[in-house]
Amino acid sequence: MKEILITSILALTFGGLHAQVPESELPKLVVTLTVDQLRADYLENFSPLYGEKGFKRLLREGRVYRHVELPFTGADRASAIATLHTGTSPSLHGIVAENWLDTKTLRPVNCVDDQAFMGNYTEEASSASALLTSTIADELKIATRGKALVFAIAPFRDAAVLSGGHCANGAFWLNENTGKWCSSTYYTEFPWWMSQYNDRWSPDFRIKDMVWTPLFASTRYKYLPEWRSDGFKYSFASEKQNKYRRLCTSPLVNDEVNLLTEELLNKSTIGKDEVPDLLALTYYAGNYNHRSVQECAMEIQDTYARLDQSIARLLELLEQKVGLKNVLFCLASTGYSDPEAPDTGIYRIPGGEFHLKRCATLLNMYLMATYGTGQYVEGYYDRQIYLNHKLIESKQLDLTEIQEKSAAFAVQCSGVDGVYSAHSLLLGPWSPHKELIRAGYHRQRSGDLVIEVLPGWTVVEERVSDSRVMRASAAMPAPLVLFGAGTVAQTILTPVRADRLAPTLTGALRIRAPNACTALPLE
Repeated sequence: MKEILITSILALTFGGLHAQVPESELPKLVVTLTVDQLRADYLENFSPLYGEKGFKRLLREGRVYRHVELPFTGADRASAIATLHTGTSPSLHGIVAENWLDTKTLRPVNCVDDQAFMGNYTEEASSASALLTSTIADELKIATRGKALVFAIAPFRDAAVLSGGHCANGAFWLNENTGKWCSSTYYTEFPWWMSQYNDRWSPDFRIKDMVWTPLFASTRYKYLPEWRSDGFKYSFASEKQNKYRRLCTSPLVNDEVNLLTEELLNKSTIGKDEVPDLLALTYYAGNYNHRSVQECAMEIQDTYARLDQSIARLLELLEQKVGLKNVLFCLASTGYSDPEAPDTGIYRIPGGEFHLKRCATLLNMYLMATYGTGQYVEGYYDRQIYLNHKLIESKQLDLTEIQEKSAAFAVQCSGVDGVYSAHSLLLGPWSPHKELIRAGYHRQRSGDLVIEVLPGWTVVEERVSDSRVMRASAAMPAPLVLFGAGTVAQTILTPVRADRLAPTLTGALRIRAPNACTALPLE
């Protein structure tokens, strides 16, 4: 009798608990907001400039990962966004950088260039064909048999195309020459509402009234060393050249992303049925016009203050149009920052200049002295050297031997910290640091030699207009916040890898992870 009574009590107890737990539902809309160059240290240091409905709300109510690390070296915006959406590294997804050297033409190519398609409101021909693996958006399309809606909006072409994946309904970015929102015929159609928006409300109609001045009094911007006291003022219409390109490197472009997002939510059915949809957005939080922090300390603080307001407006928009209870919102960073300008010598920091062209020329002279006349160095780009495989094969030379001898020679050049050959990266002994370089290396798109430059040295490339100062690590503390449907407020201090975001979001959608993803989802 006692056993029956105990069993009955246990059944009632656990049965009651089970009844009280709501059955989890799929989010109607997943929103990924990737903020280019968002820094966790700035996010925290500038918090007195924020309101209560933007960053502070996310940090208070979301699941916050304070330190997210990219699993490879040499990251930029394109390679980072591809990693966030595929759950794997450039060695597999193939986006080693925004641009790389095409070995067939010996010219730099953009990661989303594709001459098989035409542009809408742009002369650029674009597609996601260079992205070699599936993405979160692709897997959602497959799982819903094409019923899910996928859109991507970004100030930059590579960000829009890569975050949209291979089968998005549309990807839109700002044309830096005309101020129109543009796309590609790679996508099935250019929406009618998008043409209407371009004809009446795109940035080119309003650029004459766009002026960027500080939100607050100059005395409030005290969280970075500042040599000015009179603020700043940028009128984009007064710029004789690149006015839209400068707009894309200011916080005002984030409001333009919000305006187009509102138009999308008004004119489409995204987030309005039981089939989960995905909206991939990109903001900008880097330095204005890619200048150094020393040149624009007040601007970067104001950028974060305005970014906070843009996020607050976005959350309010999602609440009005979809309901935040139906939205899984993800705030992520590209996890890198623009290199600083060279030191002029005032502070006497040790360093020097590394010239990639000189290194490549000296290497070719060495190889000619060793193996006979010929153009052994076929090209060089972004601290990588490409050897002439056809010449080496025609001379019946051993490619591995030449790669290793080339690495041994190049490491003697001034400013070089280390040189890694393709053979040593793909087949050589393992080490933790080499694994990070290997993860960012793709055998068909990267060079035969990857060169690491000493910290403090300036990389001078003749093909680009600016020089870059190297640091021991170009990576920076990057945050990740999950907010909305199914998340529990918590702050995680343990560092996590960025490739774990994709399986986390696909897990929330109950679909497969992208096909090259091997990382475990976040808790």
